[in-house]
Amino acid sequence: MFPTEASLVAVDPLIHKLRNEIRRVDAEILAAIRQQSSSGSKAKEDLAAAMRAIQELSQKIKEIKSKAEQSEVMVQEICRDIKKLDFAKKHITMTITALHRLAMLVSAVEQLQGMAAKRQYREAAGQLEAVNQLCSHFETYRDNPKISELREKFKNIKQTLRSHVFSDFSSLGTAGLKDDGQQMQQLADACLVVDALDESVREELIRNICSKELTAYQQIFQGTEVAKLDKAERRYAWIKRQLRANEEIWQMFPPSWRVPYLLCMQFCKVTRAQLMEILDTAQPKPDVATLLQALQRTLEFEQELAERFGEGSLSAGTDEDSDEDAPEAAEQDGELTASAIRKKYQKQLAAKQHEGDTEKQSKQIAGNAAAMAGFSFKGTISSCFEPHLGAYIELEEKTLMENLEKLVQEETWEAEEGSQTNILTSSTQAFLIIKRSLKRCSALTKNQTLFNLYKVFQRILKAYAGKLSARLPKGGTGLVASATGTEGQVKVTDREEKVICYIVNTAEYCHETAGQLAENIAKIIDTQFSESIDMSEEQDEFSGVITKALSTLVLGLENKLEAELANMARMPWGTLEGVGDQSEYVNGISAILSSSVPIISGLLSRLYFQFFMDKLAASFAPRFYFNIFKCKRISETGAQQMLLDTHAVKTLLLEVPSLCGQASPPGSYTKYVTREMGKAEALLKVILSPMEAIADTYRALLPEGTANDFQRILDLKGVKRTDQQPLIDTFSKRGQGGVPASPSTIAVTSSALSPANPLMPSATQEIREAMMARAAALGRGAMAQSALAAAAVSSTGLKRIFALAEQAKEGAAKKEGFRKLFNT
Repeated sequence: MFPTEASLVAVDPLIHKLRNEIRRVDAEILAAIRQQSSSGSKAKEDLAAAMRAIQELSQKIKEIKSKAEQSEVMVQEICRDIKKLDFAKKHITMTITALHRLAMLVSAVEQLQGMAAKRQYREAAGQLEAVNQLCSHFETYRDNPKISELREKFKNIKQTLRSHVFSDFSSLGTAGLKDDGQQMQQLADACLVVDALDESVREELIRNICSKELTAYQQIFQGTEVAKLDKAERRYAWIKRQLRANEEIWQMFPPSWRVPYLLCMQFCKVTRAQLMEILDTAQPKPDVATLLQALQRTLEFEQELAERFGEGSLSAGTDEDSDEDAPEAAEQDGELTASAIRKKYQKQLAAKQHEGDTEKQSKQIAGNAAAMAGFSFKGTISSCFEPHLGAYIELEEKTLMENLEKLVQEETWEAEEGSQTNILTSSTQAFLIIKRSLKRCSALTKNQTLFNLYKVFQRILKAYAGKLSARLPKGGTGLVASATGTEGQVKVTDREEKVICYIVNTAEYCHETAGQLAENIAKIIDTQFSESIDMSEEQDEFSGVITKALSTLVLGLENKLEAELANMARMPWGTLEGVGDQSEYVNGISAILSSSVPIISGLLSRLYFQFFMDKLAASFAPRFYFNIFKCKRISETGAQQMLLDTHAVKTLLLEVPSLCGQASPPGSYTKYVTREMGKAEALLKVILSPMEAIADTYRALLPEGTANDFQRILDLKGVKRTDQQPLIDTFSKRGQGGVPASPSTIAVTSSALSPANPLMPSATQEIREAMMARAAALGRGAMAQSALAAAAVSSTGLKRIFALAEQAKEGAAKKEGFRKLFNT
């Protein structure tokens, strides 16, 4: 504000302005203090007013509560007499109702006693229902002497009715009963009484009837001639005759009793016990044919019973109309005659039987349903054969093994004519006989025996996998093979190549079908065994066959290529005068691949063919690399020719998939072939490098190379042993990091490999240009393709070396030592 001395003139006006501002602020502060003082006193007044209002509200709430308590006491005083009267009315009503019911119970028990003495079963059934319902109302008065007396009397009457009914049913099965209509009707009425009695009475009566019917059966088929296993069908014929003969008589029983069903249940249990005794004690043991025949008849009988009793009516109906209004009106009017009571409950019983929804019938239906759920005719008798079917399984296994041996012996090892799958006929036939065996066994049993047969199937499939594996060509073994150097080599003819492809396809088919077979067995077999069904081991066996077959195929093709690699090693690389077209061994490799690979591709699936090509490349490329070391001395011209051949072989390997109709080879395959064959190219470039830069070139192009390989490279270049040691020492120092590989030495190497270097003859460049021109003109043919790829790759390699040289020059510009090296 006052930067200069002249500006101090404005100090007084500024002081005056500041004083005015101070006075204004003081006034505002004073006003704020006064306002705050007045607002504080007002807040205290508001708070006091609120406290007074709360006290008044609390007082009013207390007054209201007191008045409410007084009102409640007043209401209780007013209603005290009314409540007493209400309780009195309720107790009187209950007493009158209880006395009415007691009178009805006394009258009903007396009438029921008379009906029981006269065996009036139909009337007694309705009366029993009435008395049972009346007794249920007096459960709380069980200790009352009168009630206890009535209950004891009712119990004795029910016991009398039970003895009468059992006595009358003892005549069941006698001659002439079917023609005695009165006796039949009386027994039918007795069934109504049994339904009205306890459920245990009905069960005991049915049990007695079934036991009486099966007494004759046990006498006929126990230890007699017809009791033998080969006459098992006579047992089932006997029960069928009994069912037909007693069909009219058993119509007297209510359908809910299911007497024929329970009789057949008891028959199955008795028959099972007898057959188990026969099977356990029979000497000699029954043959498989007799055992299977008896089992088949048993299964047929169980199926008939399951179909016959699969759906049964558990309720019966009547056409009587219910009319409950009159008995209820009579009860309300005080009419307590036993006839009115009986009529009421008879009408109720008829209505309940007609509608099928009474509580008792619901319990009967539930009980029968539970019995059916816990009992199944299927397997009731046939399950006793299960422990004795071991001979059947042995016979099945023997038959399957014999059929398998016959199929393998008759196998032509050729795919079926016109087939698109290229699989052996023995495989389809083998699974066909397995399917038939499974069908036979599943028709007999689905328990332990079927599980044992599944184990047999596993052994059959493993045996077939062994047959396929045994058919594959094997390598030479023994002393002769070891002496001749052919141990482990596999010789494969053109026909055997096809056979191996068929075996691969067949093993793949068996692998898939074995999994489907396991799924089918798991669906058929009982649930307790289904989780144990697994064909993974057998599928692994067939996967092993596929792997072994493809490996054999690769070994066979390698054996064919081995002769061409031997020709490569025998060539005079040290005395070669000039570089020409690709060598004869390259043409031989091309001919072998061109003749074998398309056939293999046509027979194998795309997946397995790619697996085959991957294994072939993984095997051949390293062999080609190490085969270079088998050669004798390699001159510079020989190395150039071998480098050209290597490019041709690599191109040939990359183009093999296209021979089989593939548009382009997989990227992984191309990458692997390029990498592995690139090692051979790098090795030849090291051989071409000058002596003074060979160690650095070796380190640059083959960083994973060892000292032994370096020494072998020196041997290939023809370096004498005495001259090798300095180079090896230099290589060792480079490897230990003592003297790093300099870019200048790599540049020297690059210049040595460049076309302008006098070490490389001019004829080489002219031949390469001629080869490139020929490849551009022809555009097809294995030789032209090889030469074109060789020239292209060689050109790429030279460009890479020129780039390294340029980098070396840039480094030399910074370091004086490197500049001197380039100037020289």
